[in-house]
Amino acid sequence: MATIRQNRVSSLLQKELATFFQRESKTYFGGAIISVTVVRVSSDLAIAKVYLSIFAKEGREEIFRFIDTQTSQIRYMVGKQLGKQLRVVPELHFYYDDSLDYAEEINKL
Repeated sequence: MATIRQNRVSSLLQKELATFFQRESKTYFGGAIISVTVVRVSSDLAIAKVYLSIFAKEGREEIFRFIDTQTSQIRYMVGKQLGKQLRVVPELHFYYDDSLDYAEEINKL
């Protein structure tokens, strides 16, 4: 069960990452819509698991690989925005959230 502090940090990270992906979508991701669905922070606030949904016509895997390779740069940019609110920005681990694809498959069946 997550503590109040974990919940606050995860919601703060989710909001800031969503803003980052919205702002940089056209520049880096070819206009693809990237949604931050869930952020889970470890109990020591050192690691954050970020689940992303990518809405693009094609090239989802390439976009996700690009995000994965740019993790340190994304952490730096988010850290600049959250510098006054967090002492240390957690290490980011990105995961592809396929729950919407699964729900769509169920609806097709």
